[in-house]
Amino acid sequence: MSTVSTLAATEMVEPVAAGWQLITAALAGIAVIVVLITVAKLHPFLALIFGALTVGIIAGENIQKVLASFATGFGATAAGVGILIALGAMFAKLLADSGGADQIVDTIIGHASVRALPWAMALVGAIIGLPMFFEIGLVLLMPVIYLVARRAQVSIITIGIPTLAGLSVMHGLVPPHPGPLIAIDALGADLGVTLALGVLVAVPTLIIAGPLFGKVAGRWVDVPPPHTFDTDDFATELKRRPSFRVTMFSVLLPVVLMMGKALVDIFIKDEDDLVRQTFDVLGTPLVALLISVIVAMFTLGRGSGMTRPEISKCVENALPAIAGILLIVAAGGGFKQVLIDTGIGTLLADWAKGANISVILLAWVLAALIRLATGSATVATITASSLMVGLVEGLSTGETSLVVLAVGAGSLFFSHVNDAGFWLVKEFFGLSVGQTIKTWSIMETILSVCGLIFVLLLGLVI
Repeated sequence: MSTVSTLAATEMVEPVAAGWQLITAALAGIAVIVVLITVAKLHPFLALIFGALTVGIIAGENIQKVLASFATGFGATAAGVGILIALGAMFAKLLADSGGADQIVDTIIGHASVRALPWAMALVGAIIGLPMFFEIGLVLLMPVIYLVARRAQVSIITIGIPTLAGLSVMHGLVPPHPGPLIAIDALGADLGVTLALGVLVAVPTLIIAGPLFGKVAGRWVDVPPPHTFDTDDFATELKRRPSFRVTMFSVLLPVVLMMGKALVDIFIKDEDDLVRQTFDVLGTPLVALLISVIVAMFTLGRGSGMTRPEISKCVENALPAIAGILLIVAAGGGFKQVLIDTGIGTLLADWAKGANISVILLAWVLAALIRLATGSATVATITASSLMVGLVEGLSTGETSLVVLAVGAGSLFFSHVNDAGFWLVKEFFGLSVGQTIKTWSIMETILSVCGLIFVLLLGLVI
């Protein structure tokens, strides 16, 4: 089984204290994180550090050992997932600044009839959402959502919900997005298999929560699109854009490389085979994304007329914006390692096996509860996958990937007032709090529940 990093080894650690003490430690650690984020408004990076310390102290661990565990997890996660997030951010910046993202939007929308526009926007959201963080994708697509809603003379919700669904489903279910990568890293899942299964789950989930629900939500909340972006504020200064084919080639290159590795590993059993060895290297997430960034510098950067200094500046500017995310993810790795080293994962695994509870369902419930409490899909993914480490021991490659997807689906559950994304959508769409709940929050819940249902259905045949 291949992993994103060596941190993902699911060794069973002997519990360091009695069961009640470890459960108390885990609950107290999570409670500290929730309270610090939601009440004290502390940055999740600091909250995760205090949560890890709380777990270790209540479990009776030596403080020095707790700090060492946290540092080990922090470093391993930063070295694994952190590098991938940085590369992904560079690629996304090239895609945006080159006009490649605009080219995707214009091409797909230009070939869609008025009736097909919500479906086209769902596709646009999914494609743009694959390499980009949700907030960046939303900001990028808002002018398009306004324009398309006016062209179709429909509520902004009818067009906006499918677009948001496309962005969000990628965020929760499909690597190489950071959310799924975190869970893959923690649980030792195979990235290629998770990618393939994630797409299988994401497509029907997007259809239901996007165009189908968008049509209903547009009747509930009929809001005309504002004229905020009527001017050419977003017009690019570049002389040309890369073509649609070149742009799509660039976007899908890392996906093809990683899925290619998974397929070759399935069909070519001989590890000494040259084709398999080649794909094992090219399909490794770090190599696939590194190749994609280098290729994008030429296809997107040079293809749009950027000079070498401009390409360098573009790539450089991608990194400051994700510094906070990198720290949160790495601190989540430290928190996870503290949970592992106290043996809480072993305890939960033994309990779940004895109670005969579905590991997939348990993963979803844990992620959904933490999402409700903290408002953060990232924190929900980190914490839930950390608690599930001991429970994936002995599962097949496919089953482990389904647990990853269950965590991802749970992390999307019912976004509300403690989620920054909730307020971003409210303000961009000009909605009241009640209208945002009736549209955005319900859409997120449909994504989450449908994702779980399709993961459980896949579980029947895998």
